[in-house]
Amino acid sequence: MIRDILHTLRPACLMLVALSLISGLAYPAMVTGMAQALFPRQANGSLVTSGGKVVGAELIGQQFSGPGMFWGRPSATSPQPYNAAASGGSNLGPTNPQRLKNVAERAEALRNTHGDGPVPQELVAASGSGLDPHISPAAAQYQLVRVARERGLDEPSVRALVAKRTEGRQLGFLGEERVNVLMLNRDLDSLAGKAQNTGKQ
Repeated sequence: MIRDILHTLRPACLMLVALSLISGLAYPAMVTGMAQALFPRQANGSLVTSGGKVVGAELIGQQFSGPGMFWGRPSATSPQPYNAAASGGSNLGPTNPQRLKNVAERAEALRNTHGDGPVPQELVAASGSGLDPHISPAAAQYQLVRVARERGLDEPSVRALVAKRTEGRQLGFLGEERVNVLMLNRDLDSLAGKAQNTGKQ
């Protein structure tokens, strides 16, 4: 009987070890190696550096609140916005009183800053992940006058930055056009620095 049990267990144990080595070590190592060889920047988080220091990641949003910066989508993560360790939305339904209150307050604050008129939806409603690094070109254009005024820059120059950072649909048909807020604000800082160096600001 013991011999029969061992006869049954031996191939099962060998299969367990083999599958563990293949799926737990060999396959992850192969995928990681291919990613590092073909797409090293993306595989390492699409990090953005300045002066040798990491200042953010293209795929994770950041909280920008200064009047001279483009603002991203609201984030419902806790304990702080854009917390990648706690990705998620508010889980409040479209008719939830708290959600309606949040949206109304955000819309009012935006209108107080930008004037009356339609407010882009993504500037008042948080994304499902809470980490969205993009806004629509329309949301960037909505903020353009404020940003140019606060920076002392001419509007056409800022509009050109928005156009430069507008990404098309993936493969031409997936998703929508979008603007990376972090990269747009970095371009804005560079443009403002050039303006100061040439005495234009």
